Amino acid sequence: MKAVFLDRGSFPKNINIELPTHISDVVEYDKTRPDQVAERIKEANIVLTNKAIVSAEAINGASKLQLVQVMATGTNNVDKEACASHGITVQNVADYSTISVPEHTFAMLLALRRNLTSYINDVKLGKWADSKHFCFLDYPIQDLSGTTMVIIGGGTLGKRVADIAQAFGMKTIFADRKGAATIRAGYVDFQEALKAADVISINCPLTDETKNLISDAEFSLMKSSCLLLNISRGGIVDEHALVNAIKNSSISGAAFDVATQEPMPLNHPLQALAKQPNFLLTPHIAWASNEAMQTLVNIAMDKIATFIDKTK
Repeated sequence: MKAVFLDRGSFPKNINIELPTHISDVVEYDKTRPDQVAERIKEANIVLTNKAIVSAEAINGASKLQLVQVMATGTNNVDKEACASHGITVQNVADYSTISVPEHTFAMLLALRRNLTSYINDVKLGKWADSKHFCFLDYPIQDLSGTTMVIIGGGTLGKRVADIAQAFGMKTIFADRKGAATIRAGYVDFQEALKAADVISINCPLTDETKNLISDAEFSLMKSSCLLLNISRGGIVDEHALVNAIKNSSISGAAFDVATQEPMPLNHPLQALAKQPNFLLTPHIAWASNEAMQTLVNIAMDKIATFIDKTK
């Protein structure tokens, strides 16, 4: 069997990726552009992709293809209808970052709540050496204990975030679906939850229903002291509305690990926003602890091995 990994370069070299022994021919590409995919997979039995796009055109030309293994949770980079029409299996990997993503969430939250970035930058500029006292208190420092965190998304990640929040002494609320006619047990009305929040953590997938879930109307409901965290998917928050909310002090600050366009061009609206101390931006790395990446790969290899065993 032949396997082709379209974007092996999206994983560091220290992450061990050892395909099942039944695969005798393995071709790895650091990166693959959309116009290169068809040629590269036309003889493949198995294709591995993290973010490389596998289109219907490429699938139609790959007569030997049996399996597309997505090396991530989201499968929106694969034309699943085309795969189904050719009897090609599409597999993803879930629940590999249930430690990494929540830890990143709280790293960002603590940095905002305690103004760590501003203090660290000022120390580097020599302001501590010039201080008249043993410390300087130029920026407010606030605890998490006693505050209310609203979590959008009640899946594995959302529940893990809630567990950590409660360990910090925070009250946690799960927001029900926007516009829900009836409120599920254990949830709070979406709009009422936004009004109550000191911190909002987005932990839901990007779907047609969650696209621009947070926009101008939602920002108008939030406390001016509220912090918004999106460590989930770009597009759930209307980025232009976010820029306005930060500039107009409708909320106190925000931290994002995702964007609608990745990698993010220099003219993206969030790039300018990232220059402000109350907005933190990281380059979609919440999932990427060494442990999480190795777990992801191990799960994927097991799933490929199981697929091969079933098709023998």
